[in-house]
Amino acid sequence: MAAGGAARAALLLLLGAVAAPGPARGSQGDREPLYRECLGRCERQNCSGAALRHFRARQPLYMGLTGWTCRDDCKYECMWLTVRLYVQGGHRVPQFHGKVSLNAWFWSTVFHTRDTAVTEKLDYFCASAVVLHSVYLCCVRTLGLQRPALISIFRAFLLLFLACHISYLTLVRFDYGYNMAANAAIGLLNLAWWLRWCLRNRPRLPHVWKCAAVVLLLQALALLELLDFPPVFWVLDAHALWHIGTIPLNVLFYSFLVDDSLYLLKANSDLFKVD
Repeated sequence: MAAGGAARAALLLLLGAVAAPGPARGSQGDREPLYRECLGRCERQNCSGAALRHFRARQPLYMGLTGWTCRDDCKYECMWLTVRLYVQGGHRVPQFHGKVSLNAWFWSTVFHTRDTAVTEKLDYFCASAVVLHSVYLCCVRTLGLQRPALISIFRAFLLLFLACHISYLTLVRFDYGYNMAANAAIGLLNLAWWLRWCLRNRPRLPHVWKCAAVVLLLQALALLELLDFPPVFWVLDAHALWHIGTIPLNVLFYSFLVDDSLYLLKANSDLFKVD
């Protein structure tokens, strides 16, 4: 219990430091000379004096409420200018600002509504927490609730791991490559653990096929995160398609949880009758 409390305290302290800006590597498109030149020229011409006042006067209310600035507008316009020139020249379109996507989950929605250092970190950190929670859920189900001490130790370990992960990305360097590698490794552990349990319990638990299908399809969809291609219709990129693909999987996994909970309830009821 003490280890779990210390881990939670460390995690809360680190989450409090999320707002602190940290060094991050830009995407390839951000470093393109054409893009950088366009951005500098746009800011000089439109983001000061009368031009800036004109921008603010014609800015829609919803954009003002989300904190959309003149510099943000320049980055957006220059991104599409660079994309058009790359397409016309037959070159591969580079990735800009680390993402061009739509999202359904809350912090992802907030992040993609207003891309700031804070919302980006909350999006990434919450995603890591979801992956780790799946591993924790797997541990609880496979090792059983009859080992509370072991479960508590493993929970504390996962919280400490998340705290270290957040501390590195917040206080050292916001490394996109490391973040993806860490989540991929945890995802593979989650896949192997759940599949092993599903295969061992398939004869007596017919509903485990739902769990196996979810973890396998999630790993297949995760391959989209490793791809980098121009967005379909310039709206849906690989990241957005990954999130769209996970929607039906959440429904299927919920169905598995219902079936498994009913099985455990019946098993416990039968045990009490025997006692």
